[in-house]
Amino acid sequence: MIKNLLLVFVMALSFTPLFSQEKPIEIVEEAKANRLFLYALNKNEKDLDVSITVEGTNFRQSKSVPRAVRVPAASKVLLTNLIVERGKRANYTYELKVSDSLSRRALRREYEPIKIEPRKKIILYIPENCKSCDSLISSLEKSHYLFTSYSFSEKPELKDQLAPAFINSTVKIDFVTTPIISLNGVLHVKIEDYDQLLEELNK
Repeated sequence: MIKNLLLVFVMALSFTPLFSQEKPIEIVEEAKANRLFLYALNKNEKDLDVSITVEGTNFRQSKSVPRAVRVPAASKVLLTNLIVERGKRANYTYELKVSDSLSRRALRREYEPIKIEPRKKIILYIPENCKSCDSLISSLEKSHYLFTSYSFSEKPELKDQLAPAFINSTVKIDFVTTPIISLNGVLHVKIEDYDQLLEELNK
């Protein structure tokens, strides 16, 4: 049985100087039989090279010098695995070295795409007669971004809650045929496709 657990052990982090990382690499562990697999979660929008050094008791590991592993943007990649002594629990600490200066020597391993929070939180409100909503939602579902969507037809009370924002606008909420998109609480009614959404996200 595989368990997904956020690491709760004491850890030491080491980052390359001048590296402006938006979010730190997260380490998650998965246990299977007598092995403990340590994965890196990269919730940034840039590829990173990550190496891990593990120390502790009640386990064995490769004695080779740790090599950097390429962890693509918005992905989960295996860094290393520990062989746990029978009947015991691995006690360990680790040190990470993370760099955005990508090396040709970094190991390339299979990776699993993950969903990440965008720079601005995305909420879609879907009007009854929206012409471009299906296409935009489809593109978002294929992207690596987390988002939330609500339909006025299913939650009409949301339309009433948003209506005051349109009182002094030339756009009337009853006649909107594009998605109403909230980016960090700012409403947009002129975004019709994914490219336009990305443009607003990156502003």
